Amino acid sequence: MGFEQVGFEIGLAYDLRAPAVASHNSVRKTQNAYVRDVSKLSLCDFDRDFGKYFSPRGVIGGPPCQSFSRGNSSKCVDDPRRMMVEKFFDHALLLHRKRSELDFIVMENVPEVAKADGGQLLGREIKRLEMAGFDVHVDIYNAANFGVAQRRRRIILVALNKSRLASSWVPPQLCPSMPTVRDAIFGLPDPVYFNKSKGLEHFPVHPNHWCMTPKSPKFSNANLTPGRSTGRSFKTLGWDKPSYTVSYGHREVHVHPNCSRRLSVYEAMLLQGFPKDFVLQGTLSAQFSQVSEAVPPPLARAIAKSISSSIYPINWASNSSSASAE
Repeated sequence: MGFEQVGFEIGLAYDLRAPAVASHNSVRKTQNAYVRDVSKLSLCDFDRDFGKYFSPRGVIGGPPCQSFSRGNSSKCVDDPRRMMVEKFFDHALLLHRKRSELDFIVMENVPEVAKADGGQLLGREIKRLEMAGFDVHVDIYNAANFGVAQRRRRIILVALNKSRLASSWVPPQLCPSMPTVRDAIFGLPDPVYFNKSKGLEHFPVHPNHWCMTPKSPKFSNANLTPGRSTGRSFKTLGWDKPSYTVSYGHREVHVHPNCSRRLSVYEAMLLQGFPKDFVLQGTLSAQFSQVSEAVPPPLARAIAKSISSSIYPINWASNSSSASAE
């Protein structure tokens, strides 16, 4: 979404989870996202799904981060998701070699991926990119510095084709101030509590403004304090500072600053920087998974602007659509 907001066009998109694909397709005229096992894709698959010869200008993506994340207490070197970092670059470099040269490649992940295999996992990919003619930049960005009401540190690898560079890499521009939870969600009416039988007519504010029914006595016995973390399951947000990282697993959704319930999906989306009219598809659990795993659109937009200014400076200045990527 952040890249689209800058003027890039998405030609193909893939995810293993059907609700994520449904969310992507639901807001676009062209249904270009598919449920696929990315590890098994081929050039023929790209052409078939695209409907013709697929030759993109850039490739962006976020391989699964669970096997690297600090929040995963049962990490395993044999986790098959670890191979998806290599597979991501396999696909990108295959398109670069077999089709027209790519202008750029962008990968997002958790900072811990840089330490995997003693730094060798990411190091190997950086060497491959450099040998293929890319200028590679790897940095850790905090979404709170880019207009997102959330402290979310993520590693972003940007590889720019040296032969296409109009100027040296221009890092994304920081915002002068950090939005707070109050800026993002204050004033919203109470959400709908989870009920499988409720239809859209029961969601007057937004189709995603729903949450689990509060059952723990902590929500009613005044033991929770705004802005205070009480273990992983009861991280309570404060109104006047950014949210903790929006990453919810095992129903560990952050607690609303009023301390009486957990956040709704819609509130989590706003803390991620999604537009107010964007709608996620799927069950309550699937929606929380999607918003947790998303790249905040304002951060992605800042990265996209930097790429545009480094590779397409004339097009970017004139807001030309010729800088689009498939």
